Formats: sequence, C-alpha cells, structure tokens
Amino acid sequence: MSLLRHHDALLAPWARLAGQWQANVLLRWNALGTLTHVIPHAGTTDIQAAGRVYAAQGAVLGGMPNLHSHAFQSAMAGQAEWRSQGQDSFWSWRELMYRFAARLEPEQSHAIAQWLYIQMLKSGYTSVCEFHYLHHQRDGRPYRPATALAQGVLEAARSTGLAITLLPVLYQYSNFGAVAARDDQKRFLNSPTQLLHLLESLQASHPADQDRHYGVAPHSLRAVTVSSLDTLLRGLRHLPHCRSIHIHIAEQTGEVDACRQEHGCGPVDFLHDHFDVNERWCLVHATHISDQERQRIVRSGAVAGLCPSTEANLGDGLFPAAAFLDEGGRLGIGSDSHICVDWRSELRLLEYGQRLLRRQRNVLANAAQPSVADHLFDTAAHGGAQASGRRCGELAPGRQADLMVLDLEHPILAGLDSRHWLSALVFTERAHANPIRDVFVSGTACVQDGRHPLEEQAFAAYRQALASLQRRA
Repeated sequence: MSLLRHHDALLAPWARLAGQWQANVLLRWNALGTLTHVIPHAGTTDIQAAGRVYAAQGAVLGGMPNLHSHAFQSAMAGQAEWRSQGQDSFWSWRELMYRFAARLEPEQSHAIAQWLYIQMLKSGYTSVCEFHYLHHQRDGRPYRPATALAQGVLEAARSTGLAITLLPVLYQYSNFGAVAARDDQKRFLNSPTQLLHLLESLQASHPADQDRHYGVAPHSLRAVTVSSLDTLLRGLRHLPHCRSIHIHIAEQTGEVDACRQEHGCGPVDFLHDHFDVNERWCLVHATHISDQERQRIVRSGAVAGLCPSTEANLGDGLFPAAAFLDEGGRLGIGSDSHICVDWRSELRLLEYGQRLLRRQRNVLANAAQPSVADHLFDTAAHGGAQASGRRCGELAPGRQADLMVLDLEHPILAGLDSRHWLSALVFTERAHANPIRDVFVSGTACVQDGRHPLEEQAFAAYRQALASLQRRA
C-alpha cells in the first residue's frame, strides 16, 4: 500500500503560470494526474467544486525534469576525489567507476536508486531519465530474469513517486572502429536484438503509463556502430510508448579526436550525417562541438542534455550555452553522477560557467526575459519535458500536475518581491534548510513539509547497501 497522499486539486496563494506569478490559483487534475483546470484568482465556487483540495502554504512552481541519471553512481560520491595518477581526468575516474560497478548486485542497486530518487524529489525534481547501462552479472552472464537490475530501478521510482523514463543502454564496443569491449565492460553489453527484447520484457512486466515511460540510449558513438544503431532504431518502431533516444556525445576531447581520426569529422556531425536527428533525441553533454555542429543541433530540434555539476567534477569543459540559446537551441539539465542533486545548483553552475568564460554577468538571459533564473528555469523545464517524453514542464491544462511548493518564509525568500523569487532560489546559497516545502508528481504528494514518507526506511536500506559494498571492495 502506497504511503503517498492523493488529492484532486491544489489551491496556491501564488503560482507561476506562463512565466508570470499569479495570485490565488486553483489547480485541478483528473485521476491520471493530468491538469484539467488552472484558474487564477479562483473564487469560492471554483474551490467548492474541486473535491479534495490541498491548501499550499507557499508559492507553487512547476517541477523540474532531470534528463540524465546514472543512479548507481550516486553511491560513489566523495570516493573519487583523490589523485590516482600524475594527471587525473575523466578517463581515470572511469576506471574507479568500473571497479565500483563491478561490485553491485540488484538489491544494492535498488536501494541506491530508491534513496537517490527521494533526494531528487526533495530537491524539486519530479521526473528522471535513467540512462541505465548496468545490465548483467559481473561475468557478463544475464540475470534471471535478464531485467532484474532494470526492474529494481523502475520499482525504486514507483515506490518513491518519481516519474521515470527508463533508457536501457546499447553498449557493444570499447572504442571507435568496433574495438572489442574490455572485461570490465561485460556487465554493460547487449546486441540490438537483446536490448529490444529487454525492452519488450520490461514493458510486459512494468507497463508504460503517465509516470513510467521508455526509450533507448545508444551509449556513445564509440560504443556502437552505424549498423547496430540503425538496427536498434528500426526495431524501436515496433515498440509502443518508446520514443526517446539519448546518447552521450562529444563529452571529452579524447572522444572527439578519436572520432575525427576514424571518421574524418566530429561526433555530432557524424551522427547527423548518418541518422535523422530530431526532437526525439537528447544529445548528452555535447561539450566539445564546432560552430557547425552547434547549429545542426539547433536546427534538428534535439535537446542538449547538460549536467554542469558532473561536467565540472570530471573536468569535461564548458558547453557553448550562450550562442546555443541565442540561436534558439533547446536544453535541459541532469544530475548525471549525482555529486550534486539540486536543479538550482545546476542552473547556477551553467550560468557561472558562461560568466567565467566571457567575464560578464547575466549572460544566459535575453531581451524577452532579462531574468537569468527565470529564463533558464523555463528553458530547462521545457527541454527536460521534451527529452523525457512526458507532458510536463509547466502548469497548464493537459500537462501532468508536477509541482513544488516554495516556503516564502524561508530566509532566502522572505521579504522579497515575487519578481526575485526564482533569482533568489537559484543564485542564493546559505547554510539553511531546503526552501522547497512540498513536491507533487501527477497530483500525488510525494514530499510534504520537507519529508518523504519512505526516507527513514530508504536511508536504512541505502546504508546497508553501502556497508555490503565496502565488504566486497
């Protein structure tokens, strides 16, 4: 039996609708958690007709989608911050990550994901795109069932209330030119046929609905070939509720150099030259791209999936966000390796990176929306919704009732004019508690008064998982 609380409507003293704060807003939704009415300046008659109404104690903001997650990596946080060689990089970090991944079993993976997803909800993330590449036993043999690890992630999301787009990963090779996979990559490997079968099995046991979606994730161009990716995408046409396509691309200069050596062009150009890249695609990181590649992403309508805290932690580099947004590009944010689980920090780092690069302030704003925080919030919410394949990202009829309630008495918000609420939320850091009071996903209250009903139980299981992993080290 779920401990999460269901309501029919929410009444907010303030809610942000179409980029503007409106007073006394009634939000109503149907049994699937889809918004049916969004009524500013609601009257008594509107409220009486709404059924079970939750009276929000603060300002209401749409939830933020998290478009890139490797849940198991959250348990590594703090364990790779030491120099392992003369000059550390993404590639040396990857060696540590592989050793950690080798020790994981399904029960530990589930416990890690469940605790992480509670942290996401408490921070205001209402959905996640899980880029799931840990499939098999440590020697590469399938579990029985083969979907054991993926099922654990899906069940973690459902138990916590977080909406999920599960993206099983196609991983076949260790580098461009179809170089054979390494021994420590055996847990990741599938053929296109195996991956499609895995998706069919998952959809049979865990059917898609308003809060559970599916897609695929070719890991990277170095891990697949044109032929195998084409086979996967053709097979995808026969799977219902499976539209999103995510791929790591151009994250590291080493990857870009290897692609140029093998194919004579950068990864983004190569992808566009061989596939119909469109609104279904999310190009994760896309850090090291040429002007031409940047413009091709913009024209395609694909989403650039940025993970500023992880990209900073790994020393990846800076995405050309200012030029990309000026040209009408679409982007969203993800927490990736989860050294940070806070959309506010991701947006702050995104802007600060551009400030340091240009030695200017308030870079990622425009004439239509001069507030950086407001512009980035709306951009990331819409991009994340597109990448997840869910109808979310704003408070409007036909969208899911995904939202967060801000405590206006919190020290970083108290006394401010509504014009500055988002700016304070994104750019103010203080040693205070989280200003996000409540979080709803599809009309279900997952967090109330800053607490999730499963957090003590989930944290105990997480601690137990970490202890067992230490014993395996």
